Amino acid sequence: MAYEISELKKVGIGLIGFGILFSFLGVILFFDRGLLALGNLFCLSGVGVLLGWQSTWQLFTKKTYYKGFIPFFLGLFLIFVRYPIAGIILEIYGSIVLFSGFGPSIKVFLSHIPVVGWLLQYPFLFFNRLRQMLG
Repeated sequence: MAYEISELKKVGIGLIGFGILFSFLGVILFFDRGLLALGNLFCLSGVGVLLGWQSTWQLFTKKTYYKGFIPFFLGLFLIFVRYPIAGIILEIYGSIVLFSGFGPSIKVFLSHIPVVGWLLQYPFLFFNRLRQMLG
């Protein structure tokens, strides 16, 4: 089947999910440094397992991606040295710049999820209906 995911990729997706969960909890719990660090480690290891270690290394070390690589790892460093708010801001910026090339792939993946796919196909219909219900 064309859309089967290997066990290793499932582990990578799970690690990224745990990384997002721990990062979210770290932000909610007043920028807890330990949870933010765990979230970052889970996310980085998940990306490594999902893409493969060589592809991940190339993603972070390619000259065209330095604009996202440097703020991301500077933010990671700032979280480890007790400046979590500045670190999160830099990491978010770096992540957006680094992973912006994956946008079309993410949209295709999300379009196969039942409710999310419908929202992506008909966003104006959803917002019009929501506005009618509220107004």
